[in-house]
Amino acid sequence: LVVAAYLGQLLLDRARRMTYRILFVPSTVGPLAWMQANRQDLALVRAGLVLTGVGDPGALHYKRSRRGEALIDRAASLVVKRRWGVTQDFEPIGYDERQYCSPGFNLPVGCLMRTPWGTYPQYHSDADDAEFVKPAALADTLAACGEIVEAMETNRRLRGTCPHGEPQLGRRGVLAAIARHADAADLHRAVLWTLNLADGLHDLLDVAERSGLPYGTIRRAAELLLDHDLLSAEEPGEHRRAPESCQEGVSV
Repeated sequence: LVVAAYLGQLLLDRARRMTYRILFVPSTVGPLAWMQANRQDLALVRAGLVLTGVGDPGALHYKRSRRGEALIDRAASLVVKRRWGVTQDFEPIGYDERQYCSPGFNLPVGCLMRTPWGTYPQYHSDADDAEFVKPAALADTLAACGEIVEAMETNRRLRGTCPHGEPQLGRRGVLAAIARHADAADLHRAVLWTLNLADGLHDLLDVAERSGLPYGTIRRAAELLLDHDLLSAEEPGEHRRAPESCQEGVSV
């Protein structure tokens, strides 16, 4: 509840492409009642996250939705991996994700927790009390939620404007811009990966997954390339006349 409330405050304070609903509902009957009441709008749900057991000092765990490769699955798995956490496949045992992911609804809803239920000695005992919840763990979970939201909000497909060979980055000012960053080596790698996968079919999450680089680094690389007119934010199937220097043959 605490993490969800603070996440709501973070969402209020940032620009958003998507809308959000934060549900404070009793287990099982709450999500079932909400989905029944909002059945006509469920097709609009792009991602959802059940928060449970997020205050203990254990490692973060993310449980995939029933779909397995939904936007929330890809974003949360990347964030949890970078935080030395664990991603688990869906199983119909656990918390309210079971209801959201039941076959009649099959919503893209995963579950974020720390130590999974039943695997720590305090579970369902009088030792599972407020002392077991650590402020640092709550703060870390909130930060992870913020990173997941950031990834979903900024993820997009891109297309390179000079796809026939690797563009000459020096004379376009890209190398000089990279050199101004403390993580120049990683950012350079991110630029090359982003250019290589900028075919209109892959999104930034794809680039982060393939490269093993942090999503934030990939996002900065994409912004840098957009600023230097080496990317366009086109969707697959759209056509764009290439710049004169890159219309056919080798990109220079």
